[in-house]
Amino acid sequence: MARMHARRRGKSGSVRPQRADPPAWSTTDVAEIEKLIIELHRKERSSAEIGTILRDQYAVPDVKLATGKRVGEILDANGFTPEIPEDLRNLIVKALGMRKHLAENRNDVHNKRQLQLTESKVRRLVKYYVGSKRLPKGWVYKPETAEILLSR
Repeated sequence: MARMHARRRGKSGSVRPQRADPPAWSTTDVAEIEKLIIELHRKERSSAEIGTILRDQYAVPDVKLATGKRVGEILDANGFTPEIPEDLRNLIVKALGMRKHLAENRNDVHNKRQLQLTESKVRRLVKYYVGSKRLPKGWVYKPETAEILLSR
């Protein structure tokens, strides 16, 4: 499959082995894993960081195999639903960094193009989340107010 903003194909990545149940050596106590996820979220870790920490430090290779739910579903069930979904937040942070760079380096044409591509990804993702009702109807990404939006 081709890349989104290029005419070339991407490199293939590794694929996780298909499993129906967690390996015997892993920690599979569901209550303990959920408690760890909530504790790590309170320390302001993203769901991707939580999964990595659980894998590396607590021998949980796959949260969904061990608990039957993804990290985000566990956080939602315990009332920790983020106002802005994590992937959208990461793209907005990336766009803000590019805008800050462009304020100092106005002639950086490559960064201008990358900012356009990133903001188009943000707009497409916003359209998806508004359609799936994870963001309120009429929610619009505005670069001028993005920094205020992320500080909440």
